[in-house]
Amino acid sequence: MDYIQPRPSSIVAALYTARDLGVEVAILHGPSGCSFKHARLLEEDGMRVLTTSLADNEFIFGGQDVLERVLKNAEEEFRPKRMAVVGTCVSMIIGEDMQAAIDASGVVTPTIAIEIHAGYRENIQGVIAALEPAAFAGWISDQELERQRRLLAAANEVERLRGAASQPYIEPSRGDLKHVAARRLIDLARSGRRGVAVMNAKKETAYMFADELIALHDACPDAAITYIANLEDRGLPKVRTDAANIREGMAEGGLEPELLGALDEYGANGDAVGERIREIGAEFALIVGVPHAVPPEYTEGVEVISVTNGPRQVAPLREMGHAAVVVEVDLHPQTLGVRSIVGSEFGAVLRSIARGE
Repeated sequence: MDYIQPRPSSIVAALYTARDLGVEVAILHGPSGCSFKHARLLEEDGMRVLTTSLADNEFIFGGQDVLERVLKNAEEEFRPKRMAVVGTCVSMIIGEDMQAAIDASGVVTPTIAIEIHAGYRENIQGVIAALEPAAFAGWISDQELERQRRLLAAANEVERLRGAASQPYIEPSRGDLKHVAARRLIDLARSGRRGVAVMNAKKETAYMFADELIALHDACPDAAITYIANLEDRGLPKVRTDAANIREGMAEGGLEPELLGALDEYGANGDAVGERIREIGAEFALIVGVPHAVPPEYTEGVEVISVTNGPRQVAPLREMGHAAVVVEVDLHPQTLGVRSIVGSEFGAVLRSIARGE
């Protein structure tokens, strides 16, 4: 596929993976502006992101000395448990040996070099580039590395078939009006028809998507709805911690859903979710998070209301036959750095309508 719309960066994917591995300081070896927005967001999530701030003279003569100084300073200043040096287009072009800089710096903090740049069509290359040295360093097992490879391939295939990568360009959309979709969902729940509410969310985004299941339960506590969430205890350290936090938060909200899949299995979870929807015999469904992972053949004859955080995902979901598609705008920045469930706009609307406001 030749895309003519912006795609996620492999450098950013490497940074997020470093965070999931328990890295407390990541050093971007490149210009100061590289991945600036996401570096700031990740600092909200507790990982310090530094830069070697390479300038034109280092573009010519190399930046190993600068990298060694930043490594030593990071260790002295922050005393991290783990560090990672993350490559950029500049470090790739000048052929920087980042592992040599780590070795020469004399730091004793466990540190990996992530050889990556932005010149990949698929951002999963950044994830793999982070996981491979992590496995070599013993931070994860070889089995977990292979598991992650399978999950990444599955997620990529879902995006290619039914996601934002399914077309060269997709017009962004804010989706359907939340109050209209919420009103219809409550009417369905109160009609006595059998329903299912599924959270199949990607990693930390589940901190907000979980609120929508709780809100539906708050609004219609006696409805014939089966609740399902991908909160099983598998994955990288942060992913498992997030799942535990969200399970606890949902229980505190009076909801203990069936567990089906883990937070990093959203792309590979579609068939299992679809089979469960069939088993239940659902007449309507709320699917939040990555709803397009569920192939449309499983929801034929089911009225589906879906919630995504991707404006470019609205059109593909409508093409799949979803009756309403709701977008939680700017969800991801609101779920970085949190450790408990946060309120969603759609959840707030559901509760408001249920109270008759």
